[in-house]
Amino acid sequence: MPNKPLINRDTRLCMSLAARPGNFGTRFHNRLYETLGLDFVYKAFSTQDLEGAVRGIRALDIRGCAISMPFKEAVIPMLNGLAPSAAAIDSVNTIVNEDGVLTGHNTDYAAVARLIADIDPATRFVLRGSGGMAKAVAAALRDAGFRDGTVVARNADVGQALAALYGFGWRADVDQDAGAGLLLNVTPIGMTGGDADSLAFPEAMIAASTVVVDVVQYPPETPLLRAARTAGKRVITGAEVATLQALDQFVLYTGVTPDAEQVAEAAAFARANG
Repeated sequence: MPNKPLINRDTRLCMSLAARPGNFGTRFHNRLYETLGLDFVYKAFSTQDLEGAVRGIRALDIRGCAISMPFKEAVIPMLNGLAPSAAAIDSVNTIVNEDGVLTGHNTDYAAVARLIADIDPATRFVLRGSGGMAKAVAAALRDAGFRDGTVVARNADVGQALAALYGFGWRADVDQDAGAGLLLNVTPIGMTGGDADSLAFPEAMIAASTVVVDVVQYPPETPLLRAARTAGKRVITGAEVATLQALDQFVLYTGVTPDAEQVAEAAAFARANG
């Protein structure tokens, strides 16, 4: 493994901003810096002063910043422009700093787009969720040519707005509709915590599906994923989404593309030590 330079005056800083910072991104990026011998360091932060934090990115020449909820839309007016991935959904999860010019990207959107690229867009889908990540997933589905789909969200105003924005249907609750080939959970259902034992979709819908997507990252195997695997379905996991979007950030920040083995090792290290 190459020797990573000691932190010095030329070390480039990358960071993240979130209401509740996690460790996956920090460990993933720093592990790859170490593996590749890059003179970078990555640190997670929280803030109650988003505007001040963004000014700091410019003032301190911080190379890049990951953006998590609740800042993904609020940060947009503070930037100089948006890359197509962020402009497509008016949501930013990555800032790249080029000599004080801050450009917003959305690597969540890009990751989901890659992961669903080989699914027939004629497939009917049900997307459960209405938050920022659900917006990225809905946009990726629309841009991939999916037209026959339903957004399921309990909040009627938010759910209907999201569905209308991308030309899909809406309903408030998941029912026993078994006609969807693609199921996508973009809610905390199944996440470590209060809903850890819950299924995001009824077993009948899982049995009738072809592909099941769950963006929950922790635990790596949610009840939905276990049920889908047991039923012999193809699954796309939250770990895959998290790794791909973090990899895209890494490349944007450093200009270096690690190989697949290096990415897999860094992701496994980040999850094991998260």
